Amino acid sequence: MEKNKAGYKSNAHSPTPFSQTYFHGTKVDLKPGDLIEIGRNSNFGQNNKAKYIYLTATLDAAIWGAELALGDGRERIYVVEPTGPIENDPNLTDKKFPGNPTMSYRSKYPFKVVGEITIWQGHTPEQVKAMKDGLASFKEQGIEAIED
Repeated sequence: MEKNKAGYKSNAHSPTPFSQTYFHGTKVDLKPGDLIEIGRNSNFGQNNKAKYIYLTATLDAAIWGAELALGDGRERIYVVEPTGPIENDPNLTDKKFPGNPTMSYRSKYPFKVVGEITIWQGHTPEQVKAMKDGLASFKEQGIEAIED
């Protein structure tokens, strides 16, 4: 272990559990141990088979994912663990939010569900309506919500 300037020991180079938490917002009912994989119908766009799956390191972005997901199921936020490499989500990074402040990522590798966030505060109905209206406007203009 290294010592910092104050003389305290640091384990900065040692792996620690939960060094980065990732979330996935959806309306799909999952349980710990389940895998979220490509090839299933997407939660967004035209509900095509997903070529990528998405996760975020911010709870707010996961809440948006749950609120905007297609389907009639209950909105859910899962804590997930990537099983392979992840990359910046080009749907948000440097297009809508330069620098990726939403900390949104995608992968072709499964995410393992390790838990569920059961208490969270969603956006106001007005905020959700405004976001859905904006997405509908993009769709009318022929702009697809998801870039694969």
